[in-house]
Amino acid sequence: MKTTQPRLQDALGRPLQDLRISVTDRCNFRCTYCMPREIFGPDHAFLPRPALLTFEEITRVARLFASLGVHKIRLTGGEPLLRKQVEALVAQLSSISGTDLTLTTNGAILAKKAQALRDAGLKRITVSLDALDDATFKRMNDADFTVKQVLEGIEAAQLAGLQPIKVNAVIQRGVNEHAIVDLARHFRGSGIILRFIEFMDVGATNGWRLDDVVSATEIQQRIAAHWPVEPLEPTAPGEVAERYRYCDGTGEIGIIASVTRPFCRDCSRIRLSTDGSLFTCLFASHGFDLKTPLRAGADDATLLQSISSLWQHRTDRYSEIRSEATQGRRKIEMSYIGG
Repeated sequence: MKTTQPRLQDALGRPLQDLRISVTDRCNFRCTYCMPREIFGPDHAFLPRPALLTFEEITRVARLFASLGVHKIRLTGGEPLLRKQVEALVAQLSSISGTDLTLTTNGAILAKKAQALRDAGLKRITVSLDALDDATFKRMNDADFTVKQVLEGIEAAQLAGLQPIKVNAVIQRGVNEHAIVDLARHFRGSGIILRFIEFMDVGATNGWRLDDVVSATEIQQRIAAHWPVEPLEPTAPGEVAERYRYCDGTGEIGIIASVTRPFCRDCSRIRLSTDGSLFTCLFASHGFDLKTPLRAGADDATLLQSISSLWQHRTDRYSEIRSEATQGRRKIEMSYIGG
C-alpha cells in the first residue's frame, strides 16, 4: 500500500514507521525479566478470547497504519505462536504491500510452525535465547524449556527459508553475563545475527535495578576480547541496535542499549496491544482505546484521525529522562504490549 497521507511526525519530529502488534498476552515461558511466575502464576487471569482483536480487526488496523507511512510490522506477544492459527494472520498481513512483516518468538514451538509461517508469507523472524547452557536458560525461562528446543526451532526456520534470522539475548548481571561469549561463539559464521539487549525496567514486576544492567560497552568489550569487531552504519533510520561486524568477516552482532545509550530521539514505533489499545512507548503508563470505536462501526477516516492525533501529540522519551522521578511510575507490562 502506498502512503496516501503526509508523513506523520510526533511533537518531537519523529516519524511513524513501525507498528508492533501483540497477538496474545499468554506465554509458555515465565521469564524472570518479563513474566515472573510469582506474578503470572496459575491463578493469573489472562484476557478472554472475546477481548482479543480478531485477525480481521488487526489487519484492518495494520492497513490504516500502512496508509499513514508505517512500513515495518512486527508480531509479538506474549508468545505469538500460542495464538491459534497465527499463520492465517500472517497471510493477511503479508498481503499489505510496502510493508516488511516479521515476528518475534521464544522459539519453543517454532520447529512445528516455521514452514507454515513461511508458506503464509513471513520472510524473516527473531528468536529469543538468553543462554546456551540449560541450567541458566531454565532458570531464566522458569518453565523447564531446554536450549535444544529453541535451537531446533532456529534450524527449522533456516530450513524453511526464513531469512535473516535474528537471535535476541537479554543480559542480566549475576544471571547470564557469562553467556555473552558463549552465544557469540555459537552464532559466529552461521549467518544468524545475534543481538544483545540491556536489561530494561519494563513493567513493574521484574525487580529491575540499575546495578543489574550489563552495559552495551561491557558487552562489546567482552566480545572484542575474543574476536575484534568494528562498528557498522545503521541499515535504516530509527534502527535500535548498534551494529558491529567481526573483523575476520564471520558475521555481525547488534547491541540494544536502551538504558545506557537511549535512542528515544529516533524512536518511530507504536504498539497495538492484544485487546486493541495503542501505546506510544514501551514504558507507557496508559494506552489509547482503539477497539471500542473499531467495534462500534467507526469508518476508516475517523480511525485515521484518532491515530494521527495520538501520534502528533506524542512526547514520550522515558529512557532519556530515566531517573528516580520516573521509577515509581506505573508502567504496562511488556507481556501485554510486546517488546
